[in-house]
Amino acid sequence: MDVRFATNPDDARHYGTDELRRRYLVQGMFTPGELRLTYSHQDRVVLGGAVPLAEPLRLGAYDPLRTAYFAERRELAVFCTGGRGTVTADGAEFDLGPRDLVYLGMGTREIALSSADPADPARLYLFSTPAHQAHPAVLVRESDVEGVELGSPDNANVRTLRKYVDGTTVRSCQLMMGYTALAPGSVWNTMPAHTHVRRTECYLYFDLGPDDRVLHLMGRPEESRHLVVADREAVISPSWSMHSGAGTANYSFVWAMAGENYDFADMDHVAMDELR
Repeated sequence: MDVRFATNPDDARHYGTDELRRRYLVQGMFTPGELRLTYSHQDRVVLGGAVPLAEPLRLGAYDPLRTAYFAERRELAVFCTGGRGTVTADGAEFDLGPRDLVYLGMGTREIALSSADPADPARLYLFSTPAHQAHPAVLVRESDVEGVELGSPDNANVRTLRKYVDGTTVRSCQLMMGYTALAPGSVWNTMPAHTHVRRTECYLYFDLGPDDRVLHLMGRPEESRHLVVADREAVISPSWSMHSGAGTANYSFVWAMAGENYDFADMDHVAMDELR
């Protein structure tokens, strides 16, 4: 488990490209046959990827968490970005197809991840937050979630947003999660940008071609920075940082949040003339 310490904007303004990528970009999560996790001190989230092959991959006890098992004091969502797989939680099996999600509440002791076909393995994205309440496990199909249509062709930002875990479809302690898909010909997401100082948000970009990239905008609005992001790479966005992006082609991204306020609409919007 990789560990990333929290950062503040006064320090971040001095980071060069390599330092920005080292602190905020999460790469190499989807390695065949492995489960790779990153623990961030930004709201103490854990994010990672699993690509099970012939044998299941199991979440264990990790020293940075100092608990007897992974979800002893945590909740977890697993989102399938491709392939088909199964999440087994305390003996209950949840079969996931592309863009399906399973939520597991605090206190789930045994968690295993497997693929239906090792030749075309599941690519499973994991996002976990601290929890103080236990909520039941819920399987959410993409077809269960009504999409919200946003944007316009004139602004190259036509997109469909789906909320999986936000207190409506699934109730959680503090974890929020969903995904947004851009239409062909659209490249911009979340512009105008926003911040939310009560929550950390992470973006996992996927559905990108091998030669496609997203320029992810971050930092204080008056002093922006960018990261060049490839397929199935994630960005940790601290509460003080805006988050937006533009791609070389249309793409999808999983958004996941943790923090003090359990309100999806709690955002501080940034006017275009404030951006620098």
